[in-house]
Amino acid sequence: MNRRDFSATAATAMVASSFSLPAFAQNAAPKEGKEYTRLSKPAPTDAPAGKVEVIEFFWYNCPHCNEFEPTLEAWLKTPPKNMAFRRVPIAFNASFAPQQKLYYALEGLGKVDELHARLFRAIHVEKQNLSKDDGIFAWIGKQPGMDLAKFKEMYSSFTVSNQVRKAAQLQDAYGVEGVPSMGVAGRYYVDGTMAGSLSAMLKVVEALVAKGA
Repeated sequence: MNRRDFSATAATAMVASSFSLPAFAQNAAPKEGKEYTRLSKPAPTDAPAGKVEVIEFFWYNCPHCNEFEPTLEAWLKTPPKNMAFRRVPIAFNASFAPQQKLYYALEGLGKVDELHARLFRAIHVEKQNLSKDDGIFAWIGKQPGMDLAKFKEMYSSFTVSNQVRKAAQLQDAYGVEGVPSMGVAGRYYVDGTMAGSLSAMLKVVEALVAKGA
């Protein structure tokens, strides 16, 4: 798909209603074309044999991703047994790239679990600007246990650049139009607007995971 223009205002408008729409009926099977869409062409997956891949597409600056994060974390404590979960930071224009690199650098250093929620807090509660390299480096340098030199090396590495490239391919393959949203098994796409709410989105994901790979 052609990448469209994107702004913080557009992001807010796209997903704001996902908190107020009628919730997806949890005792009913989600309907294709209504609560979720099936991809016309399967997206690549990276899940172990016997597991169904689930992807959360997110953006650190998105206020709704910030609000969704505690709900997602609680859900991940008792996930579907056959699920393999991962996050993919999106980019609707070039200005998003530093935060993609930030996420993948933390992943490469094994620091996502430690700093992911802290990043949302820094941006949305402490109102820090972490959209550019300098702001990211300044913030990382203040985090206990972080080696800024190693972070910068990872941030600028071929490995991270390759992950950013793959993230763009996945974003296009799933036709991501807003965040937070989720992809399942390389075949299905759902967001809060389709499902009726962000919590209902997780119920749709559970139903799709139950369908198997």
